[in-house]
Amino acid sequence: MDLHILYEDAYIVCVAKPNNLVVHHAHHSRNVTDETSLVQLVNEHFESKCHPIHRLDRKTSGVVVFAKSNEYVAPFQQLFTSHAIQKIYYGIVRGHAPAKKTIDSPVKGRDAKVYKDAETQLELLNTTVLDIPVKPYPSSRYSLVKLLPKTGRLHQLRIHCNKISYPLVGDPKYGDNNHNQMFETQFQCSKLFLHAYQLHFQHPFTDEKIVITAPFPDDWLRIGKHFDWSELQS
Repeated sequence: MDLHILYEDAYIVCVAKPNNLVVHHAHHSRNVTDETSLVQLVNEHFESKCHPIHRLDRKTSGVVVFAKSNEYVAPFQQLFTSHAIQKIYYGIVRGHAPAKKTIDSPVKGRDAKVYKDAETQLELLNTTVLDIPVKPYPSSRYSLVKLLPKTGRLHQLRIHCNKISYPLVGDPKYGDNNHNQMFETQFQCSKLFLHAYQLHFQHPFTDEKIVITAPFPDDWLRIGKHFDWSELQS
């Protein structure tokens, strides 16, 4: 698998993670020998140990930041924990989403026991109506949305979209299986439509303002062309 490098300097490297690829294997994971992780791909490319600053769900595509040395990890992680970094995601959801909405609803932590505060800002970018029936309706509606997470809880965006009844297309856990199946049948798209599109931050070592953008995967471009959504066309 080719590694798509988006940005590199003496301290970090930013790469585009494909959908359905783990950032790194958990210690208890059973599939360590069966698949290569993003961490392994980055380490093999640079022939040295790089350290992920954050992570994305297996099924989410987009920007992931790695530190080139362990001593650089803490200053970059601080950007995330102090909310000094702006994360911009794009999603395709079922239905016509509201123009703007703040979703303020607790989400379970990684220990799956304690709920923690979570906030996401949603902004509608485009919509479409298709003459394709999806139970129980004779047509189907979809929206392209921008998602700005103010916290970083596990599955936060997926849970929040479902919470307001606009689940992400292709989400096997929190989504609508009827719409997921339609996308797979009509458009040959079976992946989760959630993409970590952009990161904005001030570099903790160089003081530069950095913007990292991950291009949309091919299935996004195909849907963008079919729906005539200019935001997904180059």
